[in-house]
Amino acid sequence: MSSVPEPVEGRRIARVLIDSPLPQLDRLFDYALPQELGEVPAGVRVKVPLRTAGRVVDGYVVELAVEEDPSRALAEVESVVSPVVVLPARLHRLARRAADRAAGAASDILRLAIPKRQVRVEKAWDADVPAPEVAPAALQRAEQVLARYAGLGRVLEEGGRAAVETIAEMEGSLPHSARLLAAVATTVLASGRSAILVVPDKRDEDRLLEALAEMLPDEAVVRHDARQTNPDRYRAFLRTLADAPCVVVGNRSAVYAPVAAGVVVIWDDGDPLLSEPLTPYVHARDAALVRQEQEGGALLFAGHSRTTDVERLVHGGWMAEVRAVRRSSPRVVLSPPQELEQGGQRMPSSAFLAAREAAADGPVLVQVARPGFAPSLVCGQCRAPARCTHCGGPLGARRRGAVPVCGWCGRSANGWRCPACEATQVRLASSGSERTADELGRAFPGVQVIVSDGSHLVERVPAGPALVIATRGAEPVADGGYRAVVLLDGARMLQAPELRIGESCLRWWSNAAALAAPGAPVHLVGVDGPVARALATWTQAGYARSELEARAPLRMPPVYRVAQLDGLPAVVRPALEAVGAIGLPPDAVLGPVPLGDAESIGDEGRVRALVRFGYAAGTEVAAMLRAAVVTDATRNRRARGRAGLSLHLDILEPDI
Repeated sequence: MSSVPEPVEGRRIARVLIDSPLPQLDRLFDYALPQELGEVPAGVRVKVPLRTAGRVVDGYVVELAVEEDPSRALAEVESVVSPVVVLPARLHRLARRAADRAAGAASDILRLAIPKRQVRVEKAWDADVPAPEVAPAALQRAEQVLARYAGLGRVLEEGGRAAVETIAEMEGSLPHSARLLAAVATTVLASGRSAILVVPDKRDEDRLLEALAEMLPDEAVVRHDARQTNPDRYRAFLRTLADAPCVVVGNRSAVYAPVAAGVVVIWDDGDPLLSEPLTPYVHARDAALVRQEQEGGALLFAGHSRTTDVERLVHGGWMAEVRAVRRSSPRVVLSPPQELEQGGQRMPSSAFLAAREAAADGPVLVQVARPGFAPSLVCGQCRAPARCTHCGGPLGARRRGAVPVCGWCGRSANGWRCPACEATQVRLASSGSERTADELGRAFPGVQVIVSDGSHLVERVPAGPALVIATRGAEPVADGGYRAVVLLDGARMLQAPELRIGESCLRWWSNAAALAAPGAPVHLVGVDGPVARALATWTQAGYARSELEARAPLRMPPVYRVAQLDGLPAVVRPALEAVGAIGLPPDAVLGPVPLGDAESIGDEGRVRALVRFGYAAGTEVAAMLRAAVVTDATRNRRARGRAGLSLHLDILEPDI
């Protein structure tokens, strides 16, 4: 009598994503799960051996499976670091898709989204979090704010996408924009869903938190920013893993919060702080677009101005426009360059008289381009720019009569001599925030002068008479709004050699104008042309549309996507050949051209090339370029620093 063999049970395996910056390790690896580890859920942190490196590394269990072939040699999971599921499936899908779009590694994105483990916080954490309650009065106030915008409520209900032109006015001690975002979050939270509010910096975040405190209980709001301590940040991350809905408020990495988001709001997406400076350089706007495509929910890009990136989406019909039911815009007064040339002054008489009259009643804002006293100097005789003899950087002065100091290397230029005319005297060629405060302080006797810039940032000023000199982006909020706003140095700002300088200036000026009290004058000094007209008529969307149309024939971003490749010619050229094989136009590739000093790295220097491609070809181009990076890294495992291929997709400012 023959015996029936017992079926062989398959062994458990875990597919692990290794936390490593090496591009060749950006995939799932199979590891056997020993029986002594017990039940191991997907999404937990583990330690696994890496045989190629001969050490144990961190990773995340992404999938669980059963191995039917017991003869396959598999390494075993070393240990489970924590039983907490820190990588939900939705977060892994978002990181994977965002990384693939940018030709990067998913672990680089997860490093931004998942904070380091804090054992004490984890042990003390209670996962049973009750759902926060929204008071009926708060919901009513939120609905009143949303009612000022045509169709915004429907976008939130249907999970649509919209570009919101925010009303530019002050409401008490806060801008209307903060109250709008708080109203959106309150409405979504009342429906039982979470909200993610992404802002550029801590000043925007503080204003938003103040507006949320007026509508929601403290336990409903979760902060996510770099100012938090490691325990606080991990505690906030654990809160976003709970089933109870919440409102996540933070900077660019908050877009990856692992909540079931009913809405994601990006405020002022043109701010460069929303662009991640670390590989794979994913902008918060692009991550939000990927997330909305995967998970649904509403997506709002809100701001006082509109970027060409958002206008491209609106123009293509992929995103709706939401405007206020009743138009409300600041009263902008233009002072063209001819008015400055006739008077020979930095501030025309019309703006000066308006500022002096308003200063008797309340604070007046004067926006300048640069901080410091005199950021740049020229020769007192021939007017040639004064440069540092060591590094060639511009010389500036910290106060009147001070020894010139280089703005790049910080060296003092004692005994400076002009190389063109041998003169030894310098002349102040520009005015920073401190020099402007010194000059206007004498013209406004008895009025308090407040300087707000990167060196000494002021968050808020009272409603009394004051003259506030602030650099762009550092303007404090005034209680009740500024009685007048003067925008100086506009022509200097527009001279910056940048592709997006027009829309950047329009964004700086619009945000400053939004801090004015209702009916207060806003003087734009020394600027004319399309940017000035867009501010005066408050048609920022129209300016973005014209910029988009002008860039289309040149195949410039954001009409086309642009990838930047840096590396040795032997590495860059094969990558360009692989991309060219997919059928891009002949002029899609610009370069390669030499980059930097070739002598510093040997006989052959690094080069740079740009690849321009349409959005339809984005997936294929990103995959080709990523394969080139992986191939280069695999062949040069011992290479460090400048030897490898550097890749950056969707660059904002092409440079070649």
